[in-house]
Amino acid sequence: MRLLLLLPTVTYRTVAFVEAARRLGIEVTVASERPSTFERANPTGLVTLDFADPAHAAAQARAFARAHPVHGVVAVDDDTAVVAAAIAQELGLRGNPVAAARAARDKHQQRQMLAAAGVAVPRFELLTIAADPERVADRAAYPCVLKPLRLSASRGVVRADDPPGFVAAFRRVQAILEQPDVAGCGDWARHILVEEFVPGREVAVEGLVTRGSLQVLTIFDKPDPLDGPFFEETIYVTPSRLARTAQQTIAACAQAAVDALGLREGPIHAEIRHNDRGAWLVELAARPIGGRCSGALRFGAGGSGLGAGVSLEEIIIRHALGMELPTLEREEQASGVMMIPVPGAGVLRDVRGVGEARAVPLVEEVAITAHPGQTLVPWPEGSRYPGFIFARGESSEAVEAALRAAHARLEFLIEPAD
Repeated sequence: MRLLLLLPTVTYRTVAFVEAARRLGIEVTVASERPSTFERANPTGLVTLDFADPAHAAAQARAFARAHPVHGVVAVDDDTAVVAAAIAQELGLRGNPVAAARAARDKHQQRQMLAAAGVAVPRFELLTIAADPERVADRAAYPCVLKPLRLSASRGVVRADDPPGFVAAFRRVQAILEQPDVAGCGDWARHILVEEFVPGREVAVEGLVTRGSLQVLTIFDKPDPLDGPFFEETIYVTPSRLARTAQQTIAACAQAAVDALGLREGPIHAEIRHNDRGAWLVELAARPIGGRCSGALRFGAGGSGLGAGVSLEEIIIRHALGMELPTLEREEQASGVMMIPVPGAGVLRDVRGVGEARAVPLVEEVAITAHPGQTLVPWPEGSRYPGFIFARGESSEAVEAALRAAHARLEFLIEPAD
């Protein structure tokens, strides 16, 4: 069988998916939005698709599939999720409706559909970047959050607690949307979503949708409060320490969101807040968890017949191809990942203490993904972490402590940017 894997040129996800396909013995064709210098030498393994135009990409995929039949398609981020839906529809493969994938990608459209279906979401309002922030600030309810419609990893997400803070936040998000890498991306880049700030514990839900039914794979606790003013994430740890009733409420909220958006097949990643009023859907994406965070997940424990240690990527590929799935029970050990916070703005020169961090008990890997000479940009303008720390142990508490201890041993040497 052949899998069409949609990988943007800049992504952390390549190795994990390609390795999962290799373990399964699956032929993989990697599709990117930019031509590869190796494409002519490997015409069945590499192909260029127009990610900016899903319908055109689907036609290109059909032309490719005439000579090299494709049996499944997998996307790794929000934009390619829409392309994957269009290709699945064109080739008759397992996937989501295009309209559902589009709604999952656009935060305002998602808010509208969820609210109409009765899913608990924050109150919201859509503004253009040409709006007068001082006039809007006078009638806004506080605290509130301003955010772009499609940027990921909390880039451009800013909390405001009063009118002066609103004006400052609006100007900051506006400046991000006017940057060259964003401004030319379409009409969405000329809008800002303003929504009520929902207090409470935030969790991440990883799930797999089959024929519209959501199987929750895990719920990650986020032990560091995400109260703003910016929303850079740090630690994910599982199993969740929330009460079972809270976890059931969270799972029901995620299923309600899947139903409201019309998602039918494939992975989802949801951000949900829980407080004394219940579960609130912050965002739901029709894709797997981002970055390298999937390395914190292993499945297949409990005698599935497929062995323990099955990766999230393998589950996603199996599902896309209609192959047998493991039990989808997560391993017995607790696990977690720290997205290493950006220590400051400037040019990275060196990272010290990596060996000492790796030597911390329960730590499995310290992966520094930033390279010397790279400019580090803090949130809310930034969106890329300098690295990831992974740990496993007997309890979520022990894993969290190990991640913090390893991080404390790292020292980033940064010089001011010119």
